[in-house]
Amino acid sequence: MILAEQLVFPPLSEILRWKDIFTGFNKIAVISVLAAVITAVIFAMAGGGDAKTAPKGVKNFAETIIDFVQDSVIMQTMGKDGLGWTPFLTTIFCFVFLTNITGIIPTFQMPANARMAGPLFLALLVWITFICVGFKHQGIGYLKSSLFPPGVPGPLYILVTPIEFVSTFLVRPFSLAVRLFANLMAGHILLFTFALMAKTLLNSVAWLKPFFILPVLMLIFLTAFEVLVAFLQAYIFAMLTAVYIGSSAHAEH
Repeated sequence: MILAEQLVFPPLSEILRWKDIFTGFNKIAVISVLAAVITAVIFAMAGGGDAKTAPKGVKNFAETIIDFVQDSVIMQTMGKDGLGWTPFLTTIFCFVFLTNITGIIPTFQMPANARMAGPLFLALLVWITFICVGFKHQGIGYLKSSLFPPGVPGPLYILVTPIEFVSTFLVRPFSLAVRLFANLMAGHILLFTFALMAKTLLNSVAWLKPFFILPVLMLIFLTAFEVLVAFLQAYIFAMLTAVYIGSSAHAEH
């Protein structure tokens, strides 16, 4: 009863929104800008130096990321034809990971993708990209291959075509954005909840104070888990982006 009286969970608006540093620019914007700058700096630094010498330092780190994206994302979804998309997909992967991982970094302690604006922007970027790729490679036939898949009996197109339109042009960007947003928001709320429980127990009556170690242990576990989530969500986002671009470039037969 004592703990219940002291443990007051604030409204979600207070843990997911931040005061503007100046009009229209808050912590989420800072994280997004830093993620973009860090990504650009890493690969700019890696691009310098002598190409004949063995990579080391930042260059070795950058090449490891590129190899991972090529081997685990592009080759698994698009094949060798998709290697030209390495810069785009590597940028997507790095940016999403960096805007995820800030959820466990002191001072920030908030993943930028726990706000819908970031995931929605990225999803719209991917949406525009795979549609443009479809028209570039297939012309107007892109709509035909997307909305009228081969092998379907004619009368069934009355049902299949609307379903294909919704799933291809509406569900894809929506699911990309919601998947990223929901996973990061859930993790942020969990970390906040156990941190609040630990603080409340520590400031409670004497016989309850020792129990603060329980939510602290849970916090340690969840923090490690959030590192995995940050990586997996970046990987999944890049993987699905590659799948959508690959499917737009080649018509189904």
